[in-house]
Amino acid sequence: MLERLAAVVSRNGVIADLADMVAYVKEPRDAYHGRALCVVRPRSAEEVAAVLALCHDAAVGVVPQGGNTGLVGGQTPDESGAQIILSLQRLDRIREVDPASDTMTVEAGVVLARAQEAAEQAGRYFPLSLAAEGSCTIGGNLATNAGGVHVIAYGTARDLALGVEVALADGRLLSNLSKLRKDNTGYDLTHLFIGSEGTLGIITAATLKLFPLPRSRATSLVGLADPRAALALLSLAKARAGSALVAFEIIPRIGVEFVLRHQPGARDPLAGAHRWYALIELASPAESGTEELLTELLGEALERGVAEDAALAATLEQRAGLWRLRETLPEAQKPEGGSIKHDVSVPIESIPAFLAEAEALVLRQAPGARPVPFGHMGDGNIHYNISQPEGADRAAFLARRDEMNELVHGLVRKYSGSISAEHGVGRLKRELLQKVKDPVALDLMRAIKQALDPKGVLNPGKLL
Repeated sequence: MLERLAAVVSRNGVIADLADMVAYVKEPRDAYHGRALCVVRPRSAEEVAAVLALCHDAAVGVVPQGGNTGLVGGQTPDESGAQIILSLQRLDRIREVDPASDTMTVEAGVVLARAQEAAEQAGRYFPLSLAAEGSCTIGGNLATNAGGVHVIAYGTARDLALGVEVALADGRLLSNLSKLRKDNTGYDLTHLFIGSEGTLGIITAATLKLFPLPRSRATSLVGLADPRAALALLSLAKARAGSALVAFEIIPRIGVEFVLRHQPGARDPLAGAHRWYALIELASPAESGTEELLTELLGEALERGVAEDAALAATLEQRAGLWRLRETLPEAQKPEGGSIKHDVSVPIESIPAFLAEAEALVLRQAPGARPVPFGHMGDGNIHYNISQPEGADRAAFLARRDEMNELVHGLVRKYSGSISAEHGVGRLKRELLQKVKDPVALDLMRAIKQALDPKGVLNPGKLL
């Protein structure tokens, strides 16, 4: 098998030495460690298709991998050592940037930050933005339907793609790289593959939507009494700012304290402490107006008693400082000990009730535990993280992961939410999905999987 793969991608395109595969067989949280027959690194979509044809004939499992930044184990092989890892990092060409049609066609291995830069160089804006953008890849973003901080304005990765090129399990190559905004010619195959986590086909390239480049931004951190005030502020921001509202993040005081304690250079921009905070950003292609609009919005929020205090960034450095409070929070949790993490979503209007009930349940079940819920209130996605009690044993706390998961996910189901908002299912939530997904939906998903991958070679053991 190694010889046949090397004939397709060349000998330096196959990594079979165990020491050289270490970085590929485990994921960032170190929760999953696998073994692989080899790592295959093709340079083109045609080589990807040829590799899949070989593996299909031999019934060898293929685990696609982009930047290896996934958080649910979807990019990690099992422990058998019989699967291959198909790294897409060398498919890194930006094939075209077309300002006239506001599109960009890029290969799956293009790093997200590089795609953003290519759009900006053409005077356009690609709005997908997340913490791992310096290392995650477009293929992985689409495979997991990544979200990020700008979903409130631009949608998820699925909303940002017009077409995809996909290598199918049997080695055929589907070319569906359309720039069309309107195409009513049958099933939407593009959206079928996006979010499928590499279980239906391997995305090798995509045509992405571009937008006018923002020329003015305004950013503010707002002190709030509670999540109900945050919800009221969000409603006011939508009404006053409309499409200029591009981010609305919430952070609890404990999260701000973690960042101030563990992130060098972080500072508290408000004079006093507040139980909750909202990070608001407006953006516009106009060269001015956003700061005035945000100032008026904040003034009204303070006058109504919705907000307790607010700081408006006056410089790029101050804007970066405000975003640092949000973006470095996950890293700042690490020195505080073990953390049990959840990526969930609930209807926006239910967020205050969900947060209140979740905190009460967690503290009743684990006295002293420290809930740190934060995230994208503007689209209903909350990262409900629970840090261990101060001074507790880390391993003992993390051993309660299933118990905490059942508690939080049970509450998510009560509020008609989702157990995975933007990280995917992978291995981490595969069994849980069977409990919460509509049985008919699961039957349809299995039928689609059987039709496109009858031998089960594409990312086996993930999602379904």
